[in-house]
Amino acid sequence: MRVIIIGKGMEVSEYLKEMVTKKVRKLARYFGEFTEAHITMSIQKSRHIVEVTIPFDGIVLRGEEATGDMYASVDGVLKKLEKQIHKHRTALKKRLHEGAFLQDEFEYHDEMEEERIPAVVRTKRFVVKPMDITEAQMQLELLGHQFFVFRNAKTDEVNVLYKRRDGDLGLIEPDYA
Repeated sequence: MRVIIIGKGMEVSEYLKEMVTKKVRKLARYFGEFTEAHITMSIQKSRHIVEVTIPFDGIVLRGEEATGDMYASVDGVLKKLEKQIHKHRTALKKRLHEGAFLQDEFEYHDEMEEERIPAVVRTKRFVVKPMDITEAQMQLELLGHQFFVFRNAKTDEVNVLYKRRDGDLGLIEPDYA
């Protein structure tokens, strides 16, 4: 597994890089040898934030943890990722890719408990109107939602504009592989 560590607004020490690489590589038993793990570390006020993204077989596994200590954030995000793997492994194997994970048996932290899988309880339909990103941003603010689905007037593709935890906005554009 290839581990890529980036410090966002901070310098990541060699010791921290080695420690994170060692811990993240423990997840390598679930993936192929050419899988990449992208780790972004940042400090905002007194919060130490670690984001881990692992794209594999057309799926993206992502986790984020923010605590008062960078080491605790690393441990927390890895625990979350392992929990995601455990929770979704059956669905990933059946629906998406047979053999998506290298191992059938997983080792988990003792304190992990089974979570209830959320059910779709409501379906909404609405007209997807062509608009530019500025208009979509205005609609998002007017509605007070966390995200807004619209048809991008420039590309004629369905896009999603969403509020990020840091207060900025993100734009999701489809990429048909």
